[in-house]
Amino acid sequence: MNNLKTTVLMAALTGFMLLLGASFGGKGGLLLMLIMSLAMNLGSYWFSDRIVLSMYNAQEVTAQEAPDLHRMVQNLAARASLPMPRVYIMQDPSPNAFATGRNPEHGVVAVTTGIMQALSPDELSGVIAHELAHIKHRDTLISTVAAAMAGVITYMAHMAQWAAMFGGLGRSSDDDESGGSGLIGSLFMIILAPIAATLIQMGISRSREYVADESGGQICGNPLALASALEKIEYYAKHRVMPNASPSTAHMFIINPFSGGGQWFLSLFSTHPATQERIARLRQQAQLPR
Repeated sequence: MNNLKTTVLMAALTGFMLLLGASFGGKGGLLLMLIMSLAMNLGSYWFSDRIVLSMYNAQEVTAQEAPDLHRMVQNLAARASLPMPRVYIMQDPSPNAFATGRNPEHGVVAVTTGIMQALSPDELSGVIAHELAHIKHRDTLISTVAAAMAGVITYMAHMAQWAAMFGGLGRSSDDDESGGSGLIGSLFMIILAPIAATLIQMGISRSREYVADESGGQICGNPLALASALEKIEYYAKHRVMPNASPSTAHMFIINPFSGGGQWFLSLFSTHPATQERIARLRQQAQLPR
């Protein structure tokens, strides 16, 4: 169900891009947005891992430099039928982790120094398994593309604001007589489109977290250990913000580094599901016959 939901949301986000391009610039705008979409997807495919690793000053470590961590990742990757990913460490006392890489053959698992100190070996194994599940399902690429699309839609809304200031609101190069419908479409783009794009992006991110939790519990063989890890990481996230954390990459971490998960109606704008709901699902998974 979560995989189907992700497909529908990605299609909706792409549709928004094309619709808003046509609304803003007619057929020319539609073509421009299609080209931008293809360019973003290619750029995200090739460079997203390098960018995020550089942002957090993550350093690759060898088996000699971090033998226990390497051994854990290697064993779990074998259980998940994945190639051995590269292993990175971020010098940060806040417990957290993320995965990146354009495909399983170029997978990367990055953990903070804080998570290696705060979690037990079983809990850390659950976190690593969760991140390997993201790699296995190519979630890092999906989330990066979704974030890029949402960013372009917001940028288009800003362009529409400038067009409104200079009298171009609602005009289309293909049909100058449709001022009324063009005005409504442009107002929609300026006011509602960025909100809608953000909601869709967040929905995609939350769906992928549920899937990674379930798969991570299967890979490590101990869903309760992953549940315990999530509980600990959320506690730290609520009391200690990562110094270098960026909202643009918050969706990549196992727990949102700013708040530790959504609550009430704010969960609509959260990159992650409510942590208590994730924990409840993992506990239910642990009770199911294997």
